[in-house]
Amino acid sequence: MTVPLLKIGAVLSTMAMVTNWMSQTLPSLVGLNGTTISRGGTSEKITLFPSPEDGWQIYSSAQDPDGKCICTVVAPAQNMCTRDPRSRQLRQLMEKVQNITQSMEVLDLRTYRDLQYVRNTESLMKVLDNKLKVVSESQKPLNPKAFQELKVKMDELLPLLPVLDQYKSDARMIVQLKDEVRNLSLLLLAIQEEMGAYDYEELQQRVLILEERLHACMQKLGCGKLTGVSNPITIRASGSRFGSWMTDTMTPSSDSRVWFMDGYYKGRRVLEYRSINDFMKGQNFVQHLLPHPWAGTGHVVYNGSLYYNKYQSNIIVKYHFRSRSVLVQRSLNSAGYNNTFPYSWGGFSDIDLMTDENGLWAVYTTNQNAGNIVISRLEPQTLEILQTWDTGYPKRSAGESFMICGTLYVTNSHLAGAKIYFAYYTNSSSYEYTDIPFHNQYSHISMLDYNPRERVLYTWNNGHQVLYNVTLFHVIKTSGEL
Repeated sequence: MTVPLLKIGAVLSTMAMVTNWMSQTLPSLVGLNGTTISRGGTSEKITLFPSPEDGWQIYSSAQDPDGKCICTVVAPAQNMCTRDPRSRQLRQLMEKVQNITQSMEVLDLRTYRDLQYVRNTESLMKVLDNKLKVVSESQKPLNPKAFQELKVKMDELLPLLPVLDQYKSDARMIVQLKDEVRNLSLLLLAIQEEMGAYDYEELQQRVLILEERLHACMQKLGCGKLTGVSNPITIRASGSRFGSWMTDTMTPSSDSRVWFMDGYYKGRRVLEYRSINDFMKGQNFVQHLLPHPWAGTGHVVYNGSLYYNKYQSNIIVKYHFRSRSVLVQRSLNSAGYNNTFPYSWGGFSDIDLMTDENGLWAVYTTNQNAGNIVISRLEPQTLEILQTWDTGYPKRSAGESFMICGTLYVTNSHLAGAKIYFAYYTNSSSYEYTDIPFHNQYSHISMLDYNPRERVLYTWNNGHQVLYNVTLFHVIKTSGEL
């Protein structure tokens, strides 16, 4: 009787291992239990997306709190994922897994019960075995008393027969289940390989296509008039009360480097972060040491170079990050400097460099203009002045200013309660007074610049780095229009 007991014990052990594998390994294998699959130090959920030809359309775009570009899409009426044949295949496989798991649980309970019964009858079977040996070895005929004892023992063992029959049936079912599990494993591995190629290569290509369509859509949005500014989105709190931070306003969207310049005068240290996420965490950065110190916070990064005002001068410096060298520097003739004509907050903010959809600009003032804001469009390579406008707005009454689509927008204060109060249109050399609310959350703005690539405002607000989305009134150009 030792052999049947070992067989049943082996079955129990095998069933326990297979059940555990079915309940834990299979869901992770197909990615249906929420498990993330890590590749290259990142965690990603497996998600099936339809192809761009299946009807997804870009509706709008904006910035999320992390500074990433997000878009809203209009999806087809029917859920595309339900039409993916692999999605149906995975559902069917999971149903099979659940059915097999339930069957094995029943077998497990039943086999455990039968094993207990066999163990209880093991002593009876040993007694019967000994009596049969005595009878077979004895030369004497079996007397009625001995025969009766054997009959009683046999009667006690009769209930074991249906248990053994059931055991034979269960053994056949276990063989079938093992074959089914083996088939499922092969099929799931094949799907996993297919999904791996689809989700990390195909999906990447589809994301790139979607990004191209998004940028193509944004390029069709012609320059428009500023009609609103969103609530502030705080990216990070770091540095002193005054400073500037920015991304390149001209490079491709794949370049998400962030530059950080703490302080408003005599600074030379520029930190370059690999991405806005790294900037938020304060990690993965390199340091640039400028050959000349800066003045103010009106710096801008444009096409791989930093443009800034050299300390105690009206000289503009173009510093190239890759070569770590000054490419050109030029004096902005007659421009005030060294706190002669700053914004209302002071801080050597005499010369404010900025960019928009039309290129590079300098905002400053001169004695000849009686302290009113002057706008000059600059040639980025040589820093020569291409054209100049006198706005008539006193610079010391302005909190900050920024350019959008050739229009200079001016805030009336750098403190709480500020609003966008004045707009000067360089295309028509005209101006108007505006009343656009602007939520100054931390009550002291020392830098405010527009990024035409992302269409957001970058702000340094009392030691906080903040973003604002803007709302422009657009004229959408179709492919048939010029």
